[in-house]
Amino acid sequence: MSEIQEHIAVLQDAQEMLSLRLEPAIFMLLRTLAEGGKILTCGNGGSAAQASHLAAELTVRFLGDRRAMAAVSLSADAVAITACGNDYGFDRIFSRQVEAIGQPGDCLVAFSTSGNSKNVCEALAAAHKKGMGVLGISGRKGFPAHTDVDLIVPSQSTARIQELHLLIVHLLLSGIEKGIPR
Repeated sequence: MSEIQEHIAVLQDAQEMLSLRLEPAIFMLLRTLAEGGKILTCGNGGSAAQASHLAAELTVRFLGDRRAMAAVSLSADAVAITACGNDYGFDRIFSRQVEAIGQPGDCLVAFSTSGNSKNVCEALAAAHKKGMGVLGISGRKGFPAHTDVDLIVPSQSTARIQELHLLIVHLLLSGIEKGIPR
């Protein structure tokens, strides 16, 4: 199967999941922002790029001018990541940041193509301990636990999962911008 055909097949397979779970995900993020909370994001590698993309579009803009929204990518701070990795180990690089800046009413958006990244799973657990909402954006079988809403791309291919994660980021942003006052 060509890569384009494979992409189309994964997108078609994801339609049902998105029709059921995208709206609750958008609502959770809108509620977080409306109640004065912030959105924290995290992920490794390509997922770190998606996490940073979502946070940047929230704080700056996506499709239209609107108020800035509170969002921070935990994947973007090289100093915090390397200090924590050195002092506590790589598994704690995101959970330590959640412990430091996460508050009840905030929301963590966690990206992982496998759903098994130890440091991302540790962040999910830390977010729940803090009373935060948790949105998982994953692939394969999803996260083993600790999510309120999980958007799972039904594929085993990291490339196809990452392609749909970008689409999911844009769908979330579009839904948020439609749902907030200008």
